[in-house]
Amino acid sequence: MRKKIIAGNWKMNKTLDESKELAEAVKKGISGISDVESALCPPFTSLTEVAKVLEGSNIGLGAQNCYWLESGAYTGEVAPSMIKSTGAAYVIIGHSERRGLFNETNESVNKKVKAALDAGLLPIMCVGEKLEEREKNRTFDVVKSHVEGGLKGINENDAKKIVIAYEPVWAIGTGKNATPEQAEEVHAYIRGLLKDLYSDDVADTVRIQYGGSVKPSNVEGLMGHKDIDGALVGGASLEADSFIELVKKTSEG
Repeated sequence: MRKKIIAGNWKMNKTLDESKELAEAVKKGISGISDVESALCPPFTSLTEVAKVLEGSNIGLGAQNCYWLESGAYTGEVAPSMIKSTGAAYVIIGHSERRGLFNETNESVNKKVKAALDAGLLPIMCVGEKLEEREKNRTFDVVKSHVEGGLKGINENDAKKIVIAYEPVWAIGTGKNATPEQAEEVHAYIRGLLKDLYSDDVADTVRIQYGGSVKPSNVEGLMGHKDIDGALVGGASLEADSFIELVKKTSEG
């Protein structure tokens, strides 16, 4: 049975002191929960200090992006090994904001996923359609291109180490959250893609998160579906109480 995973993407929020304070509160609030995998993904500037706060807990640490090379003249970029050295275990790759605002492509996502795996990080690979693409009934086409492009050249064993996050772009930060049925439909489609690309074993192993205006009031409806294995949480992860409640409700479900 796949273990649910709730990851908080803090995006470009929280100073160093604010990050430590939030991490301390989350650590205290979910300390007794072991049946849900949880992770916090603060800005790069807070990774090392948040790692210290989370030490000894069952909460993982992740970064929000990485580059695909290990070193060199790439001002402003961060290598997977650098992320690993902070104590982080996860890295979000290909978030819709990275694709939309910073022109990331399936090709760059693929290179980053491979580099993250090589560094021993667990990639959270994001896929999902824009509103106009959904309205033109292109959801499955877009998701297929993201999944196949992101996983190109990745073998079966490595594929099992990846978490896929389905995030309909039209539902991110808009309060428009996809219905549980809409989310489950795409999650089931992704699982079918994994079966076609690899095997039943990979399809049954890979966890598929939902991301897009997830909050305590709607998380139970989402987690009740068999192909939804957790959530990639944005705004609701910036307040300790709401993130704690998300994890608790997922555990109770």
